[in-house]
Amino acid sequence: MLIIGELINTSRKAIKPAVEQRDSAFIQNLAQKQVDAGAHYVDVNCGTLVHDEVQTMEWLVDTVQEAVSRPLCLDTPRAEAMEAGLARANGQPMVNSITAEKERYVRILPLVLKYKAKVVALCMDDKGVPASAEERIAIVRRLVTDLTADGVPEDDIYLDPLITPISTGDHYGQAVLETVRFIRREYPQVHAVCGLSNISYGLPHRKILNQAFMIQTMTAGMDAYILDPLDKSMMGFVYASQALLGQDDYCVQYLSAHRSGLFE
Repeated sequence: MLIIGELINTSRKAIKPAVEQRDSAFIQNLAQKQVDAGAHYVDVNCGTLVHDEVQTMEWLVDTVQEAVSRPLCLDTPRAEAMEAGLARANGQPMVNSITAEKERYVRILPLVLKYKAKVVALCMDDKGVPASAEERIAIVRRLVTDLTADGVPEDDIYLDPLITPISTGDHYGQAVLETVRFIRREYPQVHAVCGLSNISYGLPHRKILNQAFMIQTMTAGMDAYILDPLDKSMMGFVYASQALLGQDDYCVQYLSAHRSGLFE
């Protein structure tokens, strides 16, 4: 199970001013807290700062890497900002993201190959976000075929089935689950990743829905999440689900989380 800590994102109210003011201590503390809480990758996103995103990405990458040794997930649709971050990244970075959209695929693929990065591949194409499982699965086939043919190892591909709020269509949860089951069955070496919070958009008690959907997607075969690792309840369900699904040898991670006080 791969956990990507999502908190260093300038779309968040507390993060944008800290980044604008170049508050290194704040950003480094947040990065360290996410790693301590179990994040394997730290997501870095400054996409709302469109006028100086390249320089800000460079500063963020340097700042976070001074504090933690975990690799970074660089989150931007802009090739210039992505390359600026990749050029300074340690270890094997993750590109977030590529799609089946022709222009975006052509812009981002060379960076994935140049820096030998893992890549989040969103299941959307030039027609937009698909509505059904069948449409998502068709894009999955295309992305895996194209990425592997272009030299990206299957183990470096993280397919994101794109979660759509169930408040806008009661079939959207099932569409994601069907897509994840297909990925796990047809491409066992390829990974599936998602951010959970969109499933509950527009509904009350969102955390309950997010947690329930995490368990359902993990049961279907999801093996990576972009989430808030400081959410003890969510992380508790991650460790408990891994143990119950036989993904935690002798419940070592679950017991370690218990001893650290996660479930209290």
